[in-house]
Amino acid sequence: MRYLESANDLRADQLRSGFFEGWPNPPDPDTHLRLLRQSDRIALALDEQSDTVIGFATALTDGVLAAFVSFLEVLPAWRGRGVGTALIQRLVASIEPIYGIDVICDPELQPFYERAGPFRPGTAMIARSYAHQSGQAGAASGD
Repeated sequence: MRYLESANDLRADQLRSGFFEGWPNPPDPDTHLRLLRQSDRIALALDEQSDTVIGFATALTDGVLAAFVSFLEVLPAWRGRGVGTALIQRLVASIEPIYGIDVICDPELQPFYERAGPFRPGTAMIARSYAHQSGQAGAASGD
């Protein structure tokens, strides 16, 4: 396994299905690649045998005071092997030092983030437009 901090040399065919688990309208590989390339910071885990991405983490930041971890995804077959922990630690290291790094997650994932990084539980508000979940302009769920 190899870890990368850039998607510049990545190809869409290296992004397998299995990410965005449970999403009814997930991004296609081209949109997924665009998401990675347009994020301010990324950490990728690449399986060298298959030459495919097995996990990724992304963050958006102003580079001064605030950052937001927007995604942490590991393919189901690779979970429980420390990939997610390594990704979040590499991502945080690429952002620090900074005042605040926020991540929004479901309550059952809070213990993971507390163990893996400098995170503690907090309170958040969210808005979601599931009609645009695929990342395609004008796309709507079920189209």
